[in-house]
Amino acid sequence: MEHITLGASGLRVSAIIMGCMSFGESGRGAHEWSLPEDISRGIIRTALDAGITTFDTADVYSDGSSEEIVGRALKDFARREELVIATKVNGRMYPGPHGQGLSRAHIMTAIDASLTRLGTDYVDLYQIHRFDPTVPVEETMEALNDIVRAGKARYIGASSMYAWQFAKMQYTADLGGWTRFISMQDQYSLLMREEEREMHPFCLDQGVGVIPWSPLARGLLTRPWGTATTRSATDKFASTLYSQHEDADRAIVAAVADVASRRSVSMAQVSLAWVRQQPAVTAPIVGVTKPQHLDDALHSLTITLTDEEMDALTAAYLPQYPEGF
Repeated sequence: MEHITLGASGLRVSAIIMGCMSFGESGRGAHEWSLPEDISRGIIRTALDAGITTFDTADVYSDGSSEEIVGRALKDFARREELVIATKVNGRMYPGPHGQGLSRAHIMTAIDASLTRLGTDYVDLYQIHRFDPTVPVEETMEALNDIVRAGKARYIGASSMYAWQFAKMQYTADLGGWTRFISMQDQYSLLMREEEREMHPFCLDQGVGVIPWSPLARGLLTRPWGTATTRSATDKFASTLYSQHEDADRAIVAAVADVASRRSVSMAQVSLAWVRQQPAVTAPIVGVTKPQHLDDALHSLTITLTDEEMDALTAAYLPQYPEGF
């Protein structure tokens, strides 16, 4: 497994990052498609055996259950110093005015709770889970800096927001002499390429690594258009995405199917290979609910698409309003 430097930092992540949103026990806010701990542990162990060392979770995933499952499995199956553990803060975790967001009050409580659930003294990458317009960016950046200085996080990252918001936070860190973000976790796939306009050029200019979420567009890029799954039928967040240009999206999915057929590989492998070949991308975050999902992610590392294939995959794309912020 190749390991790649995340942006201009010294942190190296595996070429495939394991997304852990699908791990969670029922009764803890888990989704219909979430996996219980015994199955999750098997997937995590297989990922480790394949050389994946980077695991991305969040405190809100299954109300903390994902962090607990990931923490116990990694403690049992791997050495902490060989891993990159990433988690996120922002979503509501408890009632009250400080139960969510990016205030100092919530961030300081949230990091300690995440470390307890993960069973570790530090996380390698602590990410803000979206922008919080209700809190001054100075307060957020200073709090994140204090967490790094306290040794509770080695690096910090951000996730989906407008490029101007990200620039404001990054330059605020510079003005305060505080820790800068080294990564941007944004939505990026063949069906959602709006980050190419401003966010990705900014990240390239600033030495920020990009680790996209939903590189397979919630599974739409892995199967013929219109095919339903348990997740597609129950994923409430996904129902808010990919509805602006249905004809164009259908054509893109068909192009993926054509390239996959010609290569005798899966659609998922082609879609992931396309993401990995984009200049701003460090490594995609891949969620797994079935062994085949992990196999596809690993096999995608062996695929290099030609210029003609890249053109065919993007020919039908139409500009759209950014989603998922």
